[in-house]
Amino acid sequence: MRNKTRCGWSTSDPVYLKYHDEEWGREVKTDKKMFEFITLEAAQAGLSWLTILKRRAAYKKAFANYDVKKVAAFTKKDTERLMKDAGIIRNRLKIEAAVSNAKRFIEVQKEFGSFRNYLKTFLPNGRPVINKWTSLSQIPPRTALSDAISKDMKKRGFKFFGTVICYAHLQAVGYVNDHLTNCWVRKKNII
Repeated sequence: MRNKTRCGWSTSDPVYLKYHDEEWGREVKTDKKMFEFITLEAAQAGLSWLTILKRRAAYKKAFANYDVKKVAAFTKKDTERLMKDAGIIRNRLKIEAAVSNAKRFIEVQKEFGSFRNYLKTFLPNGRPVINKWTSLSQIPPRTALSDAISKDMKKRGFKFFGTVICYAHLQAVGYVNDHLTNCWVRKKNII
């Protein structure tokens, strides 16, 4: 795996390599995984994605294995408990946002049947966007698609989910494929 051509952002760090090779850009099929990425993306705001990936196991434990109903029921006592958890980013606003976002997530599920169904209403023909970038400099930090989704999510009460975070989320869950054209993952037609 070391000699394979990858997207330039996937540094030599084993955590990044595994994430790039096995997850990034692959379509997420469950709402549980969608909620995990929403929680992690919101935690990442202002930090590096690698920082969050290295704390992923701690986040999974701290946020009830991403059981959205359990997280939505978290209380102020849970927030205080999480503020003492050295395994996660101890930012009160981000912790409170995760709980609030869980409640909004459930509302979206009730309205659309699943969060995935909701996101797909924004996609062209309900299908992932497949870009054909040849260099990292071509990949935008946000698009009209991420603008529209983040605007709607903000209207629905989601927090820490602006257009840049939204675009990163779409990439992470495979609703936007930004693997470079020379990347081995893309060339193998895995995505």
